[in-house]
Amino acid sequence: MGFKENKKLLILIPAFNEESVVADTIKSLPSSIGGVDIVEVLVIDDGSKDNTVPKASQAGAKIISHSKNLGVGMALTSGIEYALNNKADILISIDADGQFSPEEIKQLISPIIKQEADFVSGNRFENGRPKNMSLIKYWGNKAMTRLINYLSDGDFKDVSCGFRAYNKEALLNLNLFGRYTYTQETFLDLRFKNLKIKQVPVSVEYFKNRKSKVAGSLLKYAWKSLNIIVRSIVYYKPLRFFGYSGIILLSIGFAFIVFLFGHKILVGDYTPYKAFGFIGASFSLFGLLMILVGLVTDILDKIRRTQEKILYYEKKDHFGG
Repeated sequence: MGFKENKKLLILIPAFNEESVVADTIKSLPSSIGGVDIVEVLVIDDGSKDNTVPKASQAGAKIISHSKNLGVGMALTSGIEYALNNKADILISIDADGQFSPEEIKQLISPIIKQEADFVSGNRFENGRPKNMSLIKYWGNKAMTRLINYLSDGDFKDVSCGFRAYNKEALLNLNLFGRYTYTQETFLDLRFKNLKIKQVPVSVEYFKNRKSKVAGSLLKYAWKSLNIIVRSIVYYKPLRFFGYSGIILLSIGFAFIVFLFGHKILVGDYTPYKAFGFIGASFSLFGLLMILVGLVTDILDKIRRTQEKILYYEKKDHFGG
């Protein structure tokens, strides 16, 4: 996808109660970058109760405020809408807390400028576990990456990094539904739409005394991330999800029934395993229903894909993509 003259880069910073760091983060951002002509900074204030907004505004950023905390997924959605409405060619998202180096923005957008990728995400794990990152969070990130790779037939190294870049084609294609987080869902959405995805190594600094706004509670983060992943499996591969589930249930039901009839043949009576017949029939019925649901949702999935293509072309026509 080629770019117009005067290419525009929008740097998106989601922020929730970041008054102590947001101004320094904004001031550290480059005002000019090779390959783009216009650099604009947008802070999505996600319901902050402190002085995040005045501090960000004084530092030179434009502001969009949510009336309450909606989550980083919704912050990205607001940023994408702003980017498309304001003719941005590239969108960069970076955390407000200074974890990532603004100097690496250039290497993140380079594959997009060279038209080698539509979506570029940072890889924090090029050299193993980053300093001060807990072992549990590191293992959790690696496990999530393996799951996304399995679902998407990908070979990604880090699917949860918030430092990433999108070209206009990716912005027009993205349809996200996760409020709490969006990082893994983005990989699935764009991968299934056959967009070009690339990862580049990035440095990251974890602060010992700083609690993550997204992953402050590991169990809460894991539960909500898993919720998104399960929904994504149902959403993107419904026949595999319901079909495999149905086959497992059918197999269990069949095993109960075979055991029951085997006992009848051997001893001449169903007793004391008569209940196995009802159990086997129940499992088999639920299994057949799951397979039927899988077939129906597979048809609905094809309808959804057609609707998303129509939505893509409507966006492209509206935003001049």
